[in-house]
Amino acid sequence: MVAFLYQTDPFCLSKKESFNMQTIGKKNKWSLRDVIFLAIIAIFFGIIYQVWSYAYYALAATPLKPYANDLTLGVWIMAGPLAGILLKKIGATVIGELLAAAVEMLLFSSWGAATLISGFIQGIGNELGFAATGYKNWDKTGLLFSTIGATIVTFIWDWFQSGYSAYHVSLLLTLLVIRFISIGFFAGVLVYWIKQLVEKTGLMS
Repeated sequence: MVAFLYQTDPFCLSKKESFNMQTIGKKNKWSLRDVIFLAIIAIFFGIIYQVWSYAYYALAATPLKPYANDLTLGVWIMAGPLAGILLKKIGATVIGELLAAAVEMLLFSSWGAATLISGFIQGIGNELGFAATGYKNWDKTGLLFSTIGATIVTFIWDWFQSGYSAYHVSLLLTLLVIRFISIGFFAGVLVYWIKQLVEKTGLMS
């Protein structure tokens, strides 16, 4: 009976809720180290993104042109997931991807300001994946959901933005599979390997 009264006491429940809110708040509080790591990720991948655009143009100049965007997309989505699994902060994925896109744009990206929109869309897709786990899994499962989220969101964006709506169903399915594999390898497997290497250095502890 005492236990029952304790469990149903509004004051006790509010204390528990307050404790949970404080715990979540502490986990999502940004430190100077987090900001520095985010800046490093953004600058590094912003440069990679700009260089990688030449790989896209090289493929687009071959018979593989219809597949060039989906084959190369995975690299352009690496900054967000890496920021997410290293910093383990809500919003880190979107911010990381958006900042990397900003660096790419400042390096005279051929897509100009549209680079920021693409970075935001890609970051949202990845962020939704981590959100689907309740921001509780920043490991392989989180990266899997992140890959799925980015694949779906970016594909919908390209449906409206890049003329995918004019493609035949068979080509669309092929592009969707290629995109999933590309994002899964670069923004999933490769990002996970990078995370392991960073953790071995002890920089995140």
